[in-house]
Amino acid sequence: MNGAKEQDGRALVVAPSWIGDAVLSQPLLARLAAQRPESAIDVFAPKWVLPVYVRMPEVARTIENPFGHGQLALGQRRRVGRALAQNGYSHAYVLPNSLKSALVPWFAGIARRVGYIGEMRYLLLNDRRPLDKQRLPLMVERFAWLAQPATSELDRPVAHPRLHVAANEFSETCQHLELGSPRRLACFCPGAEFGPAKRWPAGHFADLAKRLADKGYAVWLLGSAADKPVGDEIARSSGGSAINLCGTTSLDQAVVLLSGAHLVVTNDSGLMHVAAALERPTIAIYGSSSPSFTPPLSDVARVVKLDLPCSPCFARTCPLKHFDCMVKLDTATVMQQVVALEQDSTERNS
Repeated sequence: MNGAKEQDGRALVVAPSWIGDAVLSQPLLARLAAQRPESAIDVFAPKWVLPVYVRMPEVARTIENPFGHGQLALGQRRRVGRALAQNGYSHAYVLPNSLKSALVPWFAGIARRVGYIGEMRYLLLNDRRPLDKQRLPLMVERFAWLAQPATSELDRPVAHPRLHVAANEFSETCQHLELGSPRRLACFCPGAEFGPAKRWPAGHFADLAKRLADKGYAVWLLGSAADKPVGDEIARSSGGSAINLCGTTSLDQAVVLLSGAHLVVTNDSGLMHVAAALERPTIAIYGSSSPSFTPPLSDVARVVKLDLPCSPCFARTCPLKHFDCMVKLDTATVMQQVVALEQDSTERNS
């Protein structure tokens, strides 16, 4: 394919399967859109992350990736690739590092297929990049560098991810869900899909909800259906200070509700990255994981963690059985950060 055709063709981005990783890919899309403003960008993503990409103005079209985790389905991938070939893609950017994720662009015959070397997919990519974790410590940097030539150094700084929500959507969504429009809203995101070692205890969230209610906040709990049990526990233990919305909203509705929050308190999770990309004042609580790889990228986000000798362990459950990294991170410590964020907000608005 010649250079002129490459410039005119669409780009296909094969997206990650995690909500947070999807948010962190937005600066890559912004760089591609700035480089080739005349060319459209389509995103091929699992159904559950498509609502994130709908909130990125750089995306012309979202296409559902129908393949489940670990599903090879070679014949179906060939059919999907051949169908996508009709869209005239000149570039593909493969963000996951799996062999399977590189198959569809290859079957589609896309001329330039960009991604990192990994999992025996050397022949499926023709702009193959070795990953230097020292040069690119952050996931957002690893995605963004794919927009540049392989011989170049990453252009820094990388802009923070951004999601777009229209001004009227919050009130309309509150009305649709039969929620009020509180004067001060705190949203808690008590889930973390990776495992319980990333979750601040329900009792701590409940205590924080009571303290915030005393300060005039309405407290809403947001998350998936899998987070409903812990949301119920928090709501019950808070004495009604928190309303559990986990499992009752779609992801897109959760994004809109987060956009109206005056404060977000969250575990290291996909919704943490959503809140940061919406530029909401955010307190991100870390235990078994580390902010050195996927921090909340926002000037109004604060990380709270205990630097224990055993943390971060990156385990799904505490290997030492005591869970000190979260249990000992008490509500008073988080409230100090709430007060600091409130003071920052007052200074910005004065």
